Parts: sequence; C-alpha cells; structure tokens
Amino acid sequence: MGVARIPVDLFNPGQVFACLGFLEATDVLVGGAVGGFDWHDEAAVRFVLRTPGDDNPVEVVLRFLAEAKLSRWAPTTYRDPPAKSKKSQDKLNSDEDEEQAAFSRVALVTADHFPARAGDRMTLPVRLQRGSNSVDIGHWSDESSRESFKLYAGNRSAAGIAADMLQGHEDKKGRVLQRGISQLWGERCADLIAEPFDVLTPMGGSFNFDPRGSWTAIDAGYSLNDQKHDVSASPVVQVLAAWGLEHARPPEHATRRLRYAAWGLELRPMLARAALAGAIPAFPYRRFQFTLALSGKNKVVTFANQESSHD
Repeated sequence: MGVARIPVDLFNPGQVFACLGFLEATDVLVGGAVGGFDWHDEAAVRFVLRTPGDDNPVEVVLRFLAEAKLSRWAPTTYRDPPAKSKKSQDKLNSDEDEEQAAFSRVALVTADHFPARAGDRMTLPVRLQRGSNSVDIGHWSDESSRESFKLYAGNRSAAGIAADMLQGHEDKKGRVLQRGISQLWGERCADLIAEPFDVLTPMGGSFNFDPRGSWTAIDAGYSLNDQKHDVSASPVVQVLAAWGLEHARPPEHATRRLRYAAWGLELRPMLARAALAGAIPAFPYRRFQFTLALSGKNKVVTFANQESSHD
C-alpha cells in the first residue's frame, strides 16, 4: 500500500483545500485513494494519503503536475479575441505583457460540454494532460448554484496563472523570474515530496489561496508592484487547492467570511468533499473560519481561526 504523510497547517485554508486536491488527484491518477487528517500530535499535524499500489502518492501527483501539458479549455463556439496591433502591444503595461506571453504558450482546446454559458478569455478553465491522464480544472467558471470562489482579478487570466504556477516564468532573455512546480521538481525533488506545501518560491500573480503569499494595502506609500518585490508562497498549494475546489467549496456565512473543516477519518473523495464543508458532523473534525481580504480587485485568503472540534 502506498502511504504518504503530508505536513499541513490546518490554519492555512489553502493547505487544507490542497489536501483535498491531493486526494482528488491521487484518486484520478492511481485510483482507490483515501485520505484524512491526523492531529494526534498537535505540533505535527499530517494529512494521511493512502492508495492500493506501492508508489508514493505524493510523488505520483507532483510528477504529473511537473510534466503535464497545459491547455485552455473552451466551448466549441468560443473564439479568442483578435491579436492586438503592434502599436497597441507597444502600450501594454508589464502585467499585460506577461499575460500576453503566458497566452502564447498555452494552447486552446474546445469541447461540447462547458461549466458556463459562454467562454471568457480571462476565466477559461485549464486542462492538464500527461500520457493517458487528463483533468480539467476551472471551478472559477462554475455557473451552477454553487459559489465559484473566484479570487483573482485584474489583468491575469486563469491560464496565465496556471502556466506560472506549473511552468514558472522567464523573461525575454530566458532568465528565470519565477519558479513553478516543474522547476522545483527538477531542483528540489526530495524536499517537494517530503514537504510539498513548504517548498516556497517568490511569485507574482496567483490564485490567492496561500495566505503566506497574500498582501493587502496599508496605504503607507509602499507598493509591492511598484517596487517589483515578490512574496514567497507555494505553487503546489495554489494548483492543488484549485483542484480540490472542483467539487467542494467552503460555505460563506457572512460577507467574505467562510468556514471549512478538517476531517479526522480517512475518507474517499466523495465523502471528503462534504466533510470539507463541515456537512458530516458525526465525523471527528476541526472547524475553522477565515476572511477573504481585499487586495485591489483581488480577494485573498487569510489565516483562519478554529471555531470548534469534535473527536
């Protein structure tokens, strides 16, 4: 049996969402996955992930993310807007220029099914494919009755963010400006397998799930963007939290105030989705509350407070 014990901070909502993402990903890539939180040692909480095979499930998932081909997923009726003229391109700001570069390396694929009524350039879901394994991620495009939980805004698109989180970002001279999972996998493979949420790297735009990389304005005359300063966070948390939120969302009980729960039994993904929302109170759980802070047009996840527990 393949077993992994992932160090996790239960007060970091993105890490808890990413644990569900690990479970979902392992079930797709290996099959028969179960997972749950072990908080018997409060100073060293772990997410326990088990599969029927012998391979380390964390290694399987990270290898898939590091080597997967990324594309944008759109309905068959979708068409990209026309390319900007050379004159218009010369006027692009740095964020828009980076976004254009990201789009140039993410192919477009279409399908008859789609989670929204129409495709929007900035919110197209992404498709990850490696070998025979393919998965679509795009909860931010969900137009069902569920909250989409789209946090990013502005000039960044889902495809551009995903490209940076997975493949990193280089300047026009090929110098690495930001490492993604593929670079970290090549440079720090053993560390990434042992502590996948704790291998941090400077990053710019993200899905805003990891509060370690979030910031809000303090109106003190200093801007990270203006000074070109980056903050460090985990691209693994960003990508796997997005995967985990495909079929589960933290319920909102007041404006930008949300709850989630960590479950104390090893569950299959379908039950774990309900457990994340705190919908199975008979299970051992730790329940938390957090706030979505505002950073310009973006919403960002903040660290949580524990509300209640049941053993």
